[in-house]
Amino acid sequence: MLDHLIRGATVVDGTGTPPRLADVGLRDGRIVTVAAPGTVTEAARTSEDATGLVLTPGFIDPHTHYDAQLFWDPYATPSMNHGVTTVAGGNCGFTLAPLNPARPEDADYTRRMMSKVEGMALAALEEGVDWTWSTFGEYLDALEGRIAVNAGFMVGHCALRRHVMGEAAVGGRPTPEQLRQMVGLLHEAMDAGAWGLSTTQSSTHTDGSGAPVASRHAEPAELLALCAAVAEHEGTQLEAIVAGCLDRFSDAEIDLFVQMSATAGRPLNWNVLTIDAAVPERVPRQLLASERARAAGGRIVALTMPILTPMNMSLGTFCALNLIPGWGEVLALPVPERIDRLRDPDVRAVMLRRADSKEAGVFRRLADFGRYVIGDTYSKENEGLSGRVVRDIAAERGQDAFQCLVEICANDELRTVLWPMPTDNDPASWALRAETWRHEDVMLGGSDAGAHLDRMCGAPYTTRFLGDCLRGRRLVPLERAVKMLTDDPAQLFGLRGRGRIAEGFHADLVLFDPERIEAGPATLVHDLPGNSPRLDARAIGIVSVRVNGVETIRDDEVTGAVPGTVLRSGRDTRTVSTR
Repeated sequence: MLDHLIRGATVVDGTGTPPRLADVGLRDGRIVTVAAPGTVTEAARTSEDATGLVLTPGFIDPHTHYDAQLFWDPYATPSMNHGVTTVAGGNCGFTLAPLNPARPEDADYTRRMMSKVEGMALAALEEGVDWTWSTFGEYLDALEGRIAVNAGFMVGHCALRRHVMGEAAVGGRPTPEQLRQMVGLLHEAMDAGAWGLSTTQSSTHTDGSGAPVASRHAEPAELLALCAAVAEHEGTQLEAIVAGCLDRFSDAEIDLFVQMSATAGRPLNWNVLTIDAAVPERVPRQLLASERARAAGGRIVALTMPILTPMNMSLGTFCALNLIPGWGEVLALPVPERIDRLRDPDVRAVMLRRADSKEAGVFRRLADFGRYVIGDTYSKENEGLSGRVVRDIAAERGQDAFQCLVEICANDELRTVLWPMPTDNDPASWALRAETWRHEDVMLGGSDAGAHLDRMCGAPYTTRFLGDCLRGRRLVPLERAVKMLTDDPAQLFGLRGRGRIAEGFHADLVLFDPERIEAGPATLVHDLPGNSPRLDARAIGIVSVRVNGVETIRDDEVTGAVPGTVLRSGRDTRTVSTR
């Protein structure tokens, strides 16, 4: 007997083939039949009529930071609401394990680092996670049996360094014995099912004290020794971030990526390829890394987002503005002193010059303050300003845009929510995206879901992209869009039996209304441990989400079931060739 039968669905199976009508039968967490409508004779415990609805494989998000959130939110919201059934975590060199049991203070250091670098509320990390593990395997075991999505995790380079080197991990170089211990820890983690190694050398990544995170102090020899360890384990990967990921790779960064992938004999993915027609040389430069890797026996895959992700910013909390050279010193001051400095015309002039300099790189566009939209406000002086564009308010007041924005924020003691309008929303940039998506080493993803919780909401990229493909720009047909969200990441990670609707595959499924599928606007909610805030967005048109055959979402509401599994390398992933 079937556990469930979905009748008359328009099946888009993830392979890129055209949609077709079919009945799909499920049993024991697997798809056991895909047949013409009305031809399934086997009885089913439950069934549903899916006429007019689209059935696809569950979406796979290749870049998340759900490492902590899954402990207080096993449903990985809002990603699962938007059809995501599998998430890849442990990215950017940051993981919650391993932890050295001889140094209890390492857990506090990790919490504060994650709070700073990944925008996770410190109260949520303290109250929502039990921190009882030591090894990476124990961390994976702590999640097993209690999550609604499938989840796989890389091992963070920063955690390996901290475990072995303690405080010397920041600023220090490992001795030969310490490097041997790091390699041993990585082997142990992959034996337990870790997907491989993640690392960062990005200049934007600092710990809770403002110091460069541990992996930024690693030299190439250390990285390559760890990559060689990855080569010895089945179904493993690499993920890495360098400073040039945000704008333009240096030759040295390209060489490092190529050496890492070739040494491991594994694909390396990086986040995130920004596509802007106003900077036409960026895409060819960034994809040069992929070209050189293939020549050297490696493979480098660029993740890119198919939507423009709204970003919540403010002058009162740490955000991307702090990363503009010279701005961090001002924006880190106590609020009263910060307001005084920002109100000083000379200080603002210096800040604007720094923001317009070459060293500001991709952050330069954030200083176009006339393009900001005012979000939530908190003072009587700012009543009626929400939703208005700063340039219009500045023109009414006879002020320059930055001065106007500072005065608005000062009225709210810098709590004003700011929404920068994207500069790459023009037809030429969208045409360039459509062209870039066809590249063999470009893949959709990069949501950062689970991180930067009160600043951005990238999780709904799946539904927003599909809505755009069906009723908006229509840059790619539905069958290709679904493949890009399902089979493509499944193939990159070597996921066994996932990413397609086919007999024998795991029943990770999304059923949606093609006339309605979309994502609602991002709104600030306070539902984290410690009443901490995050941005959330409703899923529109998602009728049902199933993970391993069990329904986890019905009409955008969590069912309470937790059928997800921790996906372990080797058992649940196969080795992917770099050729």
